[in-house]
Amino acid sequence: MHSPPAPHLAAARAAMLRDIALLVSLGLLLIASGIGLRDPWPADEPRFALIARDMVASGNWLFPKVGGDLYADKPPLFFWLMAACYALTGSLRVSFLLPSFLAGVGTILLVYDLGRRLWNREAGLCAALILLFTVQFTLQARLAQIDATLCFLITLSLYGLLRHLLLRSGWGWYALGGFAAGLGVITKGVGFLPLLILLPYAWAHWRKWPLPEVSGSSAHWIWAPLAFVVAIALWVVPMLIAVASSGDPALHAYRNEILFHQTVTRYASAWHHQQPFYYYVTVILTMWLPLVLLLPWLIPRWAKQLREHDTRILLLLGWAVIVLVFFSASPGKRGLYILPVLPAVALASGEWLRGLWQRPDVQGLGSIFALFLIVVSVGAFVYLQWIAPEQAVRLREDVGLRYLAPLAIYAGLATVAFLACGRGRGVLASAWALGLLWIVGSFAVIPQLDATRSARRFVEQLNRAADPSRELGLLAYKEQFLLQLERPSVNFGHSRWREGPAESYDAALWLNASPGRELLVPASQLEPCFAASSTRRQVGEASRQIWYLVVAPARRDCGAHGNEERALRYQPPKVR
Repeated sequence: MHSPPAPHLAAARAAMLRDIALLVSLGLLLIASGIGLRDPWPADEPRFALIARDMVASGNWLFPKVGGDLYADKPPLFFWLMAACYALTGSLRVSFLLPSFLAGVGTILLVYDLGRRLWNREAGLCAALILLFTVQFTLQARLAQIDATLCFLITLSLYGLLRHLLLRSGWGWYALGGFAAGLGVITKGVGFLPLLILLPYAWAHWRKWPLPEVSGSSAHWIWAPLAFVVAIALWVVPMLIAVASSGDPALHAYRNEILFHQTVTRYASAWHHQQPFYYYVTVILTMWLPLVLLLPWLIPRWAKQLREHDTRILLLLGWAVIVLVFFSASPGKRGLYILPVLPAVALASGEWLRGLWQRPDVQGLGSIFALFLIVVSVGAFVYLQWIAPEQAVRLREDVGLRYLAPLAIYAGLATVAFLACGRGRGVLASAWALGLLWIVGSFAVIPQLDATRSARRFVEQLNRAADPSRELGLLAYKEQFLLQLERPSVNFGHSRWREGPAESYDAALWLNASPGRELLVPASQLEPCFAASSTRRQVGEASRQIWYLVVAPARRDCGAHGNEERALRYQPPKVR
């Protein structure tokens, strides 16, 4: 018979379960609120949801397609997850946000457990809480973009590697670190980044910092790289076999694009999102609130620990700096690229957070932050309601914000919470202010914006304007159009803006080939092929463009340069 656990072990286990219940409950409240209340929004969400829906409908899970066109911008793991959620739930509105939500909660729990093991339970809990309430993390966990899932896989990789390197938990955890990094690569090419933590580890070993003794032979160090390759092979090998056996030039082009152009070329010679080297400093100062407010107290403590050769801080912050430099060196930058750094910084902060939160000056800063959010919401309401009502009209027309009451509701609730917290509890007040911001936004703002942001209203206008007896073509379409359209349509490929006027030429050829066709064209692409169309009807505005329906003839010299094989007929599947 097993003897009952010692009282202190039972108490520790009960405290850990309470922590997990708290973190999961807060994750449900802050991240899951609003799931099912909106359709996919740009950027990225409609494209990814369209890919997932078509995977389930077609049964083709190996080669992602957008509107019938092969999509080689990203590997497929995230699309598989979204498609699996759709297949399980039968609701695209619910399923498209589930992978990010699960990844967000999973990341929080990994941070908690690793912080608990590296320091203590309180450090793990504080690290997980500051991560959950940091704006960029919560925001990305609420969006159907790849980065929350990538953040989870990178954190899982760091978890496995650090359990081996710092906690002597065994080579299996080391292999898990490599395998998770490989899964990160088939989610987004930069999934290899957690393996770079071996660089500060090697430096610490060279400088003879105190490191746990790692048992086993030198041959064991190949386990993580081997597991890394195995994980990537789960997708790459079947893909390469299918490409080699098909003889389809389009699949060969897909292979070359995703393995080379979308990785090395995209990093070294980015063709969009170009920003200066210091760009991520501005991201950290704004999107890492409120964690960034604590840096004046945290940095001296980190410096002290580094002087004392604390390898935990060296590995976490050393890796974070390496990743920041890596992304800063590329000309193409987006704020969400550095999201995976946040869990490492939160982990490095956890040991000191409880002490900092007891300081009067930190509590005062928390009060100022909470008041800032309240004042901004009150100011926005007063400005839009009475000082500049024409701006409120513009918001209603541009984004669909019909009612300003949510601003007042949020300000009122946040003020009540601020007063209830009382003096000396500014950190709690700021947590309430941030939490209420997500909750009120989920239930009172998002439903207002959905018809406009998802293009549902525009597609309704298109359905009224388009002749149902004519074949409908879409030039330079947005993925949300295909997601909302329930009728067949023709498009000319995904994201062809890098090809100059080639897509317009293909559309002109298609339009002129039959009198029973009409083409949806954005105003920016009426010239040179469609501006002279005798029948041109304005449909409406979407994605910062005015859109028109045109019929033949398009300019014949445009059609002469077109390729009829680029016309793709897309039949939307029946939504279950």
